[in-house]
Amino acid sequence: MRLRCHFDIVGINHGIQELELGMQQEGFWNDTDKAAATLKNLKVLKNKLDRMKNLRDAYEDLHVLIELGMEEQDASIFDEVADSLKTLFKAVDDMRIETLLVGEYDSNNAILSIHSGAGGVDAQDWAEMILRMYTRWADKKGYNVTILDILKDYEAGIKSATLLIEGENAYGYLKSEKGVHRLVRLSPFDAAGKRHTSFASVDVMPELDDSVKIDIDTEDLRIDTYRASGAGGQHVNKTESAVRITHIPTGVIVQCQNERSQHSNKDMAMKMLMSKLIELKEQEQKDKIEDIKGEYREIAWGSQIRSYVFHPYSMVKDHRTNEETGNVNAVMDGELDSFINAYLKQRQ
Repeated sequence: MRLRCHFDIVGINHGIQELELGMQQEGFWNDTDKAAATLKNLKVLKNKLDRMKNLRDAYEDLHVLIELGMEEQDASIFDEVADSLKTLFKAVDDMRIETLLVGEYDSNNAILSIHSGAGGVDAQDWAEMILRMYTRWADKKGYNVTILDILKDYEAGIKSATLLIEGENAYGYLKSEKGVHRLVRLSPFDAAGKRHTSFASVDVMPELDDSVKIDIDTEDLRIDTYRASGAGGQHVNKTESAVRITHIPTGVIVQCQNERSQHSNKDMAMKMLMSKLIELKEQEQKDKIEDIKGEYREIAWGSQIRSYVFHPYSMVKDHRTNEETGNVNAVMDGELDSFINAYLKQRQ
């Protein structure tokens, strides 16, 4: 199959052998972080080989089915062959898309932040709809989702939320979602039933492991603590366990309230800050972190990457790739792969 050209099968097997030999070395399990990373890499490589084997088996089974049908002149297999081909082509295309995830952090977990923009209560409701959309997408991928921070509005929706999405290539896929998302619909908050346009922004960063370090001057940080407002029970709400960190030179603000202890929230917030600063450094292509200045765009007209139209017609369109669909409900239920794949193919 031509798909073999997209994966270095020999190299993957060699990588598995090297990792397994390393696990046999004396003292390997003494370094728990290194051992965990090795096990994770081994699982990824073995998963690729298993998927390749499953594709090969499916292809061979389909080939046998077609030959039997031709020999028996059995037209009843047409529908079965068509369904099997569709499934096979989808699996092959998914693996081809994975070959485009070659960025340094593409295989990492993702930290995704959502902020409501222009549009008042409608925008806050839209931000909550987007939160559900990405949660549903992650569920379909088999990823784990943890809400690190959420700021709800007393009237409706959310003002902001930050998610940790854990799974292989989570950042590689979700980096395509960074930008402003526009909603057009009949507002449920307008007594006159008028059409409203709302905006929300999505930011995506890779979660970095402990091996990635960046020098941050503590004098450049303002650290605030506050009472968490999300889930967590009485303990979370009665203690100032939530942490907000501001990096003064760049204006980057990160916050976390998911963990029960202030110390744990501070650790996660620092990881988020390092991820953001490294991302900014790469974007600006600067050699020194003190030269970084973040690029911020207004969450309003003229800056959207994608539009979601509920009225006067149904359509979701990505303005970067021109990928579109009329099934807006499916998109809001997490069917985002066509947009993500189109973006990755365009960047190739």
